Amino acid sequence: MKRALIVHRAGPGLSVQDDGRPGYLGFGLSRGGAVDRLALVEGAALLGQGESLAALEMAGMGGEFEATCDVRIALTGAPMRASLGGVRLAWNASHLLPAGARLLIGGVEAGSYGYLHLGGGIDLPRILGARSAHLASGLGRFVAAGSQLPVGEESRAALTGVCLAVAPRLDGGEIRVVPSLQTDFFAPSERLRFEATLFRRDARGSRMGVRLIADGPGFHSDAGLSVLSEVVVPGDIQITGDGTPFVLLAECQTTGGYPRLASVLPCDLPRVVQAPAGAALRFRFVTLEEAVAAERQAEAHRKGLPAALRPMVRNLHDMRDLLSYQLISGVTAGDDIERNAT
Repeated sequence: MKRALIVHRAGPGLSVQDDGRPGYLGFGLSRGGAVDRLALVEGAALLGQGESLAALEMAGMGGEFEATCDVRIALTGAPMRASLGGVRLAWNASHLLPAGARLLIGGVEAGSYGYLHLGGGIDLPRILGARSAHLASGLGRFVAAGSQLPVGEESRAALTGVCLAVAPRLDGGEIRVVPSLQTDFFAPSERLRFEATLFRRDARGSRMGVRLIADGPGFHSDAGLSVLSEVVVPGDIQITGDGTPFVLLAECQTTGGYPRLASVLPCDLPRVVQAPAGAALRFRFVTLEEAVAAERQAEAHRKGLPAALRPMVRNLHDMRDLLSYQLISGVTAGDDIERNAT
């Protein structure tokens, strides 16, 4: 039988994403791909497969899904209420989605973007070397109810029921930045005020970028808006005409004329991406040496994810086959299972 994922219901921001299309900036196409690329790597580790395979990115809400055959899945990024056959599924973990069963994924409980990964990945045709939808440029589109997404074959049998302990990144916090090519256009007092300001993520935002709001006046450069349009990349913090900071994300434009006050370290960008509306964010300038050290540490963390996998302990209340377990010490053994499972 053809391996496919049937989408019975789809949240409004459901799209297929992989690690994007590097190398097309000169043609006016930004890399795109998953806005939280760390979540993509985490899903690959949970399923023991390559990081370049495509997954479903869920912005704020998931949907209802059915597989045409047994498929391994993993859930990463912003946790959402997920259930299979009425049983709650753990996040940052891998599971088996049996053929014909309905997987329900509701709204986010924290963060902004969740990810549904499948063993073998979503096997859509490649366009310019990637399967991801680049919505801003018209490559691909949101996934709609009624879609059937082809699922790739797996090269070998693999296990499920493993999980990852994930460092918090869903509630904003401190974001490290480095100076951009235009930071010197801003007076030192403006840069100091930027670091001292408590920002909140605006409800308005997309895969192109996040708007930041704060009390007090906006930020203005000595050059005003006379900056020549030049290359911009995800993480750049543009200051718009009214002085509002705007952090560029995966589908940002490739060039821009707004002055850039700073640029977010790539390893801290997932924290900006996942900050929900209203979450507090502060920015701190670091030296180039500190930034390089942070990126090296983040790379080591990503490479170490497969070694960090742990077996997932089932919750006693969800163990419908409990009577098949040998509980030698009766109630005492059951109590031990309860303690270990929670």
